Amino acid sequence: MGGCTDTVVARMDATDEDPETAAVRAANTAFYAAFEARDLDAMSDVWEHTDRVTCVHPGWPILSGWASVAASWFALFDGPQRLQFIVTDEQVNVEGATAWVTCNENLIDGGGTQAVAATNVFVADEGRWHLVHHHGSPVVQQARARNS
Repeated sequence: MGGCTDTVVARMDATDEDPETAAVRAANTAFYAAFEARDLDAMSDVWEHTDRVTCVHPGWPILSGWASVAASWFALFDGPQRLQFIVTDEQVNVEGATAWVTCNENLIDGGGTQAVAATNVFVADEGRWHLVHHHGSPVVQQARARNS
């Protein structure tokens, strides 16, 4: 997973889950490991390479199609910001060949911390789960304090 050893993923009862749920959780973990490691090859491996993929980074417009999504990862990884992810409140749902994960991305960088609420949608294809949609929305400080 891109040599990333600092990624922490909180799991609730992950040891008792069915194999498909575990596989989706592993795909989600691979996504965050690739992101944290800034590994374009690993990130590319996580995603489906079709026109139906979409991505919404916090503060960005909707990106549609693999070419636009891949270009966004190149731009993010080429920048100066390095992030460490602590993923919490991870919920995995599987319905047939579609799965979605909701979670909180607790980001640590050199300047402090921030939280992003995220949804990741995966589809099964030839025995693998591929990401087809990522949406990250910043959590404002006032909402975080109210929910604590």
